[in-house]
Amino acid sequence: MSPAGRPRTFDEELALEAAMLLFWRQGYEATSLAQLREATGLSSASLYGAFGSKEGLFTRAVEHYIAGPGSVTDVITDEALSAREAIARLLHGSIDMQTDPSHPRGCLVALSATVEAHGADHSGVREVVAARRATDRARIAAAITRDVASGELAQDTDVDAVTTMIHGFLLGISTQVCDGVPARQLHSAADTLLGHLDAPRRHMPGPQPA
Repeated sequence: MSPAGRPRTFDEELALEAAMLLFWRQGYEATSLAQLREATGLSSASLYGAFGSKEGLFTRAVEHYIAGPGSVTDVITDEALSAREAIARLLHGSIDMQTDPSHPRGCLVALSATVEAHGADHSGVREVVAARRATDRARIAAAITRDVASGELAQDTDVDAVTTMIHGFLLGISTQVCDGVPARQLHSAADTLLGHLDAPRRHMPGPQPA
């Protein structure tokens, strides 16, 4: 129900899809309320009534993205897979998603709200995407930790270092895609990175002998 007690006369999912695509393509700062009204077909009153503010709409659009295209990263939580297999599916799946021509290139979470505009307070917006990045990082660390505990990876594996290596590559895919690096090259780079998880245990990041 709307604040006035009347049922909404628009399809919220369609509105979120339109807003998501606009934020994904342009970023939070560059997207105006006028553009959001045009893309969603909502009046200012309807937009504010449903989402509260531009920031509120962005938050919901990010949630819509995470449940849709962004869900490609959820594979990292599959405990039936080894860390190596889960990370392989995570990276290759992310590359496929981010280079899919049916929607904007790159990753909304990595690109849309990472820079603070001068004189503007959009800390809440940045926190929304930072929280998702933190979740992905924690999930990668958990997968690596499981493999250390099971003996798949060496006991002296530097979990933080390997996590940073994988997560840094994941976040960097967006920049590479936007710069025109072809998918095949990104897949090859991912395989090279994954080779570090296939290497003999003595080559895994960890304490070095004196």
